[in-house]
Amino acid sequence: MAERMGSTDGFQYRALYPYRKEREEDIDLLPGDILVVSKGALQALGFKDGDEQNPNQIGWILGVNERTKQKGDFPGTYVEYVGPVKISVPSHRPRVQRPLPATPGAGGCRLQEAPEQGSPLPDLQEQFSPPEIAPPLLVKLVEAIEKKGLDSEMLYRTSGSELRQALRTDWSLGDLEPFDVHSLGEALRGYLQDLPSPVVPVAVHGDILCVLQEVPQPENCRKQLLLALESPAVPLQNTLTLQFLLRHLGKVSQQAESNNLHPRALGEIFGPLLLRLPGASPELSPDFSVLFLEMLLQLKELEPEQLPPALPPKPPKPKPSAASLANGNSVPLQDAEWYWGDISREEVNEKLRDTPDGTFLVRDASSKIQGEYTLTLRKGGNNKLIKIFHREGKYGFSEPLTFGSVVELITHYRHESLAQYNAKLDTRLLYPISKYQQDQVVKEDSVEAVGEQLKVYHQQYQDKSWEYDLLYEEYTRTSQELQMKRTAIEAFNETIKIFEEQCQTQEKCSKEYIERFRREGNEKEVQRILMNSEKLKSRITEIHDSKMKLEQDLKKQASENREIDKRMNSLKPDLMQLRKLRDQYLVWLTQKGARQKKINEWLGIKNETEDQYSMMDDEEELPHHEERTWYVGKINRLQAEEMLCGKRDGTFLIRESSQKGCYACSVVVDGDTKHCVIYKTASGYGFAEPYNLYASLKDLVLHYKHTSLVQHNDSLNVTLAHPVLSQPPAR
Repeated sequence: MAERMGSTDGFQYRALYPYRKEREEDIDLLPGDILVVSKGALQALGFKDGDEQNPNQIGWILGVNERTKQKGDFPGTYVEYVGPVKISVPSHRPRVQRPLPATPGAGGCRLQEAPEQGSPLPDLQEQFSPPEIAPPLLVKLVEAIEKKGLDSEMLYRTSGSELRQALRTDWSLGDLEPFDVHSLGEALRGYLQDLPSPVVPVAVHGDILCVLQEVPQPENCRKQLLLALESPAVPLQNTLTLQFLLRHLGKVSQQAESNNLHPRALGEIFGPLLLRLPGASPELSPDFSVLFLEMLLQLKELEPEQLPPALPPKPPKPKPSAASLANGNSVPLQDAEWYWGDISREEVNEKLRDTPDGTFLVRDASSKIQGEYTLTLRKGGNNKLIKIFHREGKYGFSEPLTFGSVVELITHYRHESLAQYNAKLDTRLLYPISKYQQDQVVKEDSVEAVGEQLKVYHQQYQDKSWEYDLLYEEYTRTSQELQMKRTAIEAFNETIKIFEEQCQTQEKCSKEYIERFRREGNEKEVQRILMNSEKLKSRITEIHDSKMKLEQDLKKQASENREIDKRMNSLKPDLMQLRKLRDQYLVWLTQKGARQKKINEWLGIKNETEDQYSMMDDEEELPHHEERTWYVGKINRLQAEEMLCGKRDGTFLIRESSQKGCYACSVVVDGDTKHCVIYKTASGYGFAEPYNLYASLKDLVLHYKHTSLVQHNDSLNVTLAHPVLSQPPAR
């Protein structure tokens, strides 16, 4: 009983981001720290029961860090709610600070600033500890490089500087101001090269290679790479260093128009430094170190996932909210229909997909700097990101900043063309994406209305597919012609080489004969030899001319081929969105019990030939409803192929995948067994984004009973027709 009287109600929170105290009353946080807060402390702030589960809405919270035993304020935006806990009432004894253990491998002391003069670089774990975000040496180099500018074509492409030579034996950095950006860039590469062990530890190399070899879809590949890097085998210091470098390289690639450092080029320079794989071998082609970094830098705005959220305003020095700063006395920014607040770039891309030019929205900038926003505008079938700058109460896209608020800025360009700001953006802000509209895909309220809309989307999808197919055929044809022309140019080069060698041999040999015939007075033979030589030279000139003409044709056709590729790429988002809409309408109709015969009518599919299974649909007797007929649990690829050996096309099974958290579908196609990954995401199960929308594996199986997998893979022209463990229908 005495023990019970000595405890009270409290709550536990887990730190998600590192935080270094800014004021005396704050406490430090590291990811994973457990914070304990008393219920009374929250009630004293005026919060009710249930509010504790949303720490981001509380602001600054008074609590105790279980790891350090520090008591003080921490930001609610940096933690997640864990659950209730009984906590001890503090006694009158003075609180003793718990000493931090020595960093493993540091020999009882930690490097504070730089290694001793003349010493080699230590491991990352010895160079820094959170709440520092990266090694001080690296931070100093990167800050100096970014200060000098990232637009040089020779950035990260030079060698032999005095700074790099000096750093080979001494990594104590002095004043970097005298050095140019090329020397600093070389020093940064040298720093990564001189690390005793790579930023990406050897322990996860196998997982990374597996992802790069087995996951072809770029976005899914990037997600799987990030999951692999979250492994416990990756020390926190390595993770923080990689995130710091990715943010820097992301800034570098944004200047690619001037420095030509696209993700691929950065991958070639930095990939082998970050992911040090064994010596090149046939198995490691293409270079996976390059591909690894290229994947992480492509299709992604790096900052949102790496940077912690903005700190809440802290009393007693309250800061005005970003929204009020942005608008002065005008309509509050948060009330503007086109302002979406803190949403990710991926969410923005989803909302603007398949929208006309001039569609737009505004969100908080990923830099998390108060007063900065990002306008995303649809133009030319692509999303254009335009940064909204803020200084001294004024806003704009570029200097001089003349608008008193974000609302005033957007209102101006709703009536005036953005060509005033950028000649290539010759459009107004025409169609706002409104946050007040219901984000509901299926808006119709009856099966018949949904079916009719399905018919419209299906027709649009077929029209776009037909257009895409024509472009694809043209692209394939011209690609083959380009390859033939490249082969012909190579043949020309070989022919020219042979003729030039013949010409040289003839000149060498004929010189002696000409002198002899001239001594003998045989001018006829001399003329014959000279004529043959001229013919040979003339032939070489003709071949050169033909080769030049072919090279010009090749250049022109390659340009046309790139244009076709661009048009195909501009169609892909529309195709994906239409297919997703069509699939969602199909799922809705299936869930509402619409008969397959009726769905086929809306899709324009004839119902003349119905097999036993299609007739069983109406009776709801499909074996697909029984998971035991197709789910076989944890078996490997070879065992799946043995189970499906000799089965008819469309026979399938679902099993656990070798990829963590995923499943695999094995299906018979043209007498052969094919395998494809089923991803499990927050939005549901599916074969690829953005089609991971099925609530269960069973829903996915029922959908692809009627829908071919060819929409995901050209070689999988098959439906999931026959569960491997179902009994065949009676004859």
